[in-house]
Amino acid sequence: MINSPAVKYFKDNKHEAYFECSREEMVNYVPEDARTVLEIGCGVGSFGRLVKQRQNVEFWGVEVDPVAAERASICLDRVKIGLFPDGVELPEKYFDCVVFNDVLEHMIDPWSALRIAKDYLTSSGHVVASVPNIRYLPTLYRLIVRGEWTYTQTGVLDRTHLRFFTKKSMLEMFNEAGYKVSRINGIYAYNIWQIPILELLLPRFIGETKYINYAILACPKRGNVEHN
Repeated sequence: MINSPAVKYFKDNKHEAYFECSREEMVNYVPEDARTVLEIGCGVGSFGRLVKQRQNVEFWGVEVDPVAAERASICLDRVKIGLFPDGVELPEKYFDCVVFNDVLEHMIDPWSALRIAKDYLTSSGHVVASVPNIRYLPTLYRLIVRGEWTYTQTGVLDRTHLRFFTKKSMLEMFNEAGYKVSRINGIYAYNIWQIPILELLLPRFIGETKYINYAILACPKRGNVEHN
């Protein structure tokens, strides 16, 4: 499975810098009392390094690219090479937090991945995720006004994305997978005034369309929802 056409396509279409992104803005979503963390798609371990600098934590990673995984093993405690959830062996009920930073949209079945992730969570465990927002204003503008749906190397229409979500469908996905979302926040807000016509149409475009991603904190069957 590690040598499947989908995996080859992903690796062939990803620049080395993709695996180095630290995702510093997601660190504060990892609970500070977490002592064991698993990151799916850990790249070279940049995010895990930041979390380990902030708190005392045993940090594991899963990475499909062996070159990135080798680099990650230098700074993380354990690194598994393979595809989650079927391509790696992990200890059940071991992790206080499982992280999916811009990973779920690359999966054929992210609903199943979230359900299986619960098997690896401790009784008080959480899932942290960053998911692109297809309802992002520049994407809508190019689609509705220009009639464009052009895949790119990065961003919402990344050519390796298999699934697309709005804020509403993100919440539905987590709910269907058996989670209660305790926090969901838009990140990377777009400067809407760069499109002049929005001076007239602004009321219809505020809200979730200005965010390229949503950051999510969830746990199985617990918590209240905080929106913005």
